[in-house]
Amino acid sequence: METRQLSAADKEALATLLDDPSPTVRQALLVQFERLGDGGRAFLQEVSRGTNRVTAAAATWYLRELKFFDPVAEFRGFIRSLNYELETGALLLSRTIHPALDVAAVCAQLDALAARCRKLLPASAGLRNQCRVVNRVLFQELGLRGNHEHYTDPLNSFIDQVLARHVGIPVSLCIVYLLVAQRIGLELEPVGVPGHFLVGCYEPEGPFYVDAFHEGRFLTPDEVFTMLRENDHTPQLADLAPTPVREVLCRCCRNLANHYAMAGATEQAKLFTGFVAEFDATYERHARP
Repeated sequence: METRQLSAADKEALATLLDDPSPTVRQALLVQFERLGDGGRAFLQEVSRGTNRVTAAAATWYLRELKFFDPVAEFRGFIRSLNYELETGALLLSRTIHPALDVAAVCAQLDALAARCRKLLPASAGLRNQCRVVNRVLFQELGLRGNHEHYTDPLNSFIDQVLARHVGIPVSLCIVYLLVAQRIGLELEPVGVPGHFLVGCYEPEGPFYVDAFHEGRFLTPDEVFTMLRENDHTPQLADLAPTPVREVLCRCCRNLANHYAMAGATEQAKLFTGFVAEFDATYERHARP
């Protein structure tokens, strides 16, 4: 078995073949990656974390076929990479518990929801009206809602399960909202206010916020502050600012650590507590002057 590093030319040549559906090509690539050993594994892992959803899904298929796939190690590698892209991170997070997750199918569902939004969007619609269309598709047609009855169910935190079961918690519902909005060109932001999570919509005339846990209701900054006061938090302007993707995903891990612990699932709770520690340690290493 070879263990050499692939050159840029090697990577480019392999990347052009990854999504080829031909059984002959797939078999030849399986043989090649097996011969390359660690070099092939590293290449496929790199592509699986990339922003091209088609080649990422193909690379994941090869990793799984070759038994190169370690979803926990993949997510840890993502944390250490500092290349924090929301969709990639959310899908990698889901695969730590659901290794057989069909990433391409989840992406296709998000694509279909975005296509439905585009179909309904009126010409020259402003940001609020565009968000109203996203609300209609996600909360009325698909039926997404906050899982008030079983809030601490760990499945609420995984976007594939949110799409399958139509329930989630604030952060996971906001992630789905953001991923659909991104596909139709809306520049929205995650906003992790204390005790809740919102989608931030920053118009020139002033921001408004979408509460995905409550079927997409719009909130003004003053209404967000009122909500925070009702939850015994003294509001600050910083509460209304966008939350970095790193902290969005870290918050998902904190929720999962807590919810698995409450369910008595000790090993899973330890796993996500470890991810939180990894996020914190990586941030501290790179935040030092």
